Amino acid sequence: MISLTAGLTGLSWLIAAPFLLLFGIFIMEVAAGIFRTGKDMGDLTSSREKPLKIAILIPAHNEASIISRTISALISDVPAETKILVVADNCTDDTPSIARAAGAAVVERNNSELLGKGYALAFGRDALAMDPPDSVIVLDADCTLGKGSAVKLAHAANRLSVPVQATNLIHSASIASPVVQISNFAMLMKNLIRQRGMTRLGGAALLTGTGMAFPWSIFADARLSSGDLAEDLALGINVTKQGNTPVFLESAGVSSGAAAEEDTLVQRTRWEHGFLTTARVQALPLVISGLRTWSRPQVLLGLHLLVPPLALLFASGFTLVITTGLLTLLGASPLPFLILSITLTTAATATIAVWLLEGRRTLSASALIRIPFYILWKIPVYLKLFGGSETRWIRTRRSGEKNSSGSVDE
Repeated sequence: MISLTAGLTGLSWLIAAPFLLLFGIFIMEVAAGIFRTGKDMGDLTSSREKPLKIAILIPAHNEASIISRTISALISDVPAETKILVVADNCTDDTPSIARAAGAAVVERNNSELLGKGYALAFGRDALAMDPPDSVIVLDADCTLGKGSAVKLAHAANRLSVPVQATNLIHSASIASPVVQISNFAMLMKNLIRQRGMTRLGGAALLTGTGMAFPWSIFADARLSSGDLAEDLALGINVTKQGNTPVFLESAGVSSGAAAEEDTLVQRTRWEHGFLTTARVQALPLVISGLRTWSRPQVLLGLHLLVPPLALLFASGFTLVITTGLLTLLGASPLPFLILSITLTTAATATIAVWLLEGRRTLSASALIRIPFYILWKIPVYLKLFGGSETRWIRTRRSGEKNSSGSVDE
């Protein structure tokens, strides 16, 4: 007969073991990605190469307030022969005419049933197919490519014959609310530090939906037409399974302005529900498939998907530390509690180290101490998962547009 102590100890290990794995993956990625090395995939594409036919594909739904600025920034930086194609997707404003006046080619799509960026990209691809480019760069309408990044991305994709992802970060003013700053720091952890770490370990870069380039040979057959909330993540998984492992080009950058606090919650709900839904279906099959085929990129991508978003990871870890601590008081072995506590502390220390090295411009010290409140602010996002994941595509409101109270964000 199993003693009470043995039963409590078994329960404590059962609780601790999965999160020991998740925190172990997180710590491994952060440790591999925390330091800059000065080496980048861009070094492989910096030599003089023949000019390429480059197309920049911009899906745009009611982007009249910003589309001219986005196109103007591109025109000032890319070669004159670059084709900038705006897909005006179900627009009810002046996006098409403004985009044409700014110097872009425009195709208009109207389909009230098939909604989402993936469908817009497929529509744009059909238009490009009449005169295919060598490389296609996908850019969200509210994003800006860093100087020279478009050419770097296009040449890297063409030379390596795989998708290439730029560093995708969100920038906010120093006066932004702590919630927005912390959310943007979480994005830096995901899209720079863990992205850098995973690719250094031999994994696949995550495609983030903007600032990503494809050779036409891959883009022409890519599975774009989907209504997935995380269509970019699903696209990266598909091309990795096909052996076309995406690479991370850190020296190329793409950025966007932060949403207001009200819209940040909507944005994070969509992103994180999409991530968690995709991870639930894809993570373990990727690991198993990667082990069966000896594919390191698939294994590491699957392991990466097992790790929940930052706030959920730490909130869950802290809750389980308390739970295993209570089980210890009831008679369980203290070992699960101690190991989980040490692991959680290590992960928190690694996160603070990232903030010291890379994150202070994104997250102020005064906002840093508000992280516990940020986790509480995120609870509604995760509670919605129990009532069903967010399945609607919801466009994030842009600067200058009215919010729900009727006022205008600056």
